[in-house]
Amino acid sequence: MLEKRDFYINGAWVAPAKANDFAVIDPSTEEQCAVISLGDQADTDAAVSAARAAFDGWSQTPREERIALIEKLATIYDTRQEEMAQAMSLEMGAPIALSRTQQVGAGSWHIGGFLKAFKDFKFEKDFTATEKTLLEPIGVCALITPWNWPMNQIILKAVPAIATGCTVVLKPSEIAPLSGLLFAEFMHEAGFPAGVFNLLNGDGPGVGSQLSAHPEVDMVSFTGSTRAGIAISKAAADTLKRVSLELGGKGANIIFEDAHPKAAKSGAIRCFRNSGQSCNAPTRMLVHKSRYDEAVQMAADVATNTHVGPASDEGQHIGPVVSEAQFNKIQGLIEVGMSQARLVAGGLGRPDGLNRGYYVKPTVFADVTNDMTIAQEEVFGPVLSIIPFETEEEAVAIANDTPYGLTNYVQTDNDELRRRVARRLRSGMVETNGVGFAQGSPFGGYKQSGNGREGGVYGLEEFLEVKAVSGWTAD
Repeated sequence: MLEKRDFYINGAWVAPAKANDFAVIDPSTEEQCAVISLGDQADTDAAVSAARAAFDGWSQTPREERIALIEKLATIYDTRQEEMAQAMSLEMGAPIALSRTQQVGAGSWHIGGFLKAFKDFKFEKDFTATEKTLLEPIGVCALITPWNWPMNQIILKAVPAIATGCTVVLKPSEIAPLSGLLFAEFMHEAGFPAGVFNLLNGDGPGVGSQLSAHPEVDMVSFTGSTRAGIAISKAAADTLKRVSLELGGKGANIIFEDAHPKAAKSGAIRCFRNSGQSCNAPTRMLVHKSRYDEAVQMAADVATNTHVGPASDEGQHIGPVVSEAQFNKIQGLIEVGMSQARLVAGGLGRPDGLNRGYYVKPTVFADVTNDMTIAQEEVFGPVLSIIPFETEEEAVAIANDTPYGLTNYVQTDNDELRRRVARRLRSGMVETNGVGFAQGSPFGGYKQSGNGREGGVYGLEEFLEVKAVSGWTAD
């Protein structure tokens, strides 16, 4: 069993102020795989103090020096990617093949995107011949990250914050902390100055709340549930710090009559990926009535043929969900769905042959109406709801009838229709015809999916303040 009780504060690994052990559970086996410590107020204060002390010097460091350190980080990340893949697979149950490619790959992709954006980023702009607008680092940033895509979220926050001259305190998810601790090793090996990057383990009510309310923290960047995002916003309000939130989603995948023949199949596969634990998953499939029966059968076949197994198994499959609490929540929502809609695949309990581990059957509901619980609540598991529609107006209305607004999907060969519907969907992102987003594309949502954007230039701007200076000569 791994023992990882220390925190990374002010350039060194330090013991917690007092013992507070927390067991990390392997979701594939339900066995303890590691022990960490949860911090308390003294640890939070030490980490924030280190970041505050380092800010003045780091914020004035030349761009070239910061780029060189981030490039070194990128090299270390790529060199040690197998360690990172194993850590994420163990802590949150991502199948090792997915962990090696998409989970680790997301980190490399975003580091590269930030380096491209940062090299040409303008921190000074001429407003008039005698006035400058300066973009300056906001200060000490608390970064609170989730367990479902660990490196994706840590790098989307830590790299742009540090690149722009901020200093940070990272609190990764306490139930999947091993990848964050390994990332701290990478930062140390890269040679970032003491206090620029700090890592503190803790839970939401403890360290999370302490960071959100801390008077010496200038900004909180959080990814997680909408419920937690609201709590963080309230905790931060007394100090009027900036809060950036990437929260839940209930993405609609609109399949029009002329969509690709395999649109429903690819949509179901996408929904089940990472065991359904993605905020941008297309969990509501809206299908034109002429394609409805075909889509239901196609999605049911995908669910039935999706292999579920331990994260350590090689090959393409889905692993467990992250925890017992998550498993129980999903089972409860499946039970509600069975009382409201038509179950066509999956259902309650573990898949056959698996009697231990937090495994969920890939589940498909048909004849769903958008007022049903399974169409409104974020399940965060491999559960798909299929809803029929007849007209474009009806499809747009159903898609927008949700408290969330992260990612929606449109499938049609009609370019005019595709663009028209994309403009009308109330979400921060619209993926059309399966075309993925470019490196540096802004990631974020409307409504209860949060505020702010991550990635590329938009991600850099999140961590900057705007200053107007008059009397600045043309020279």
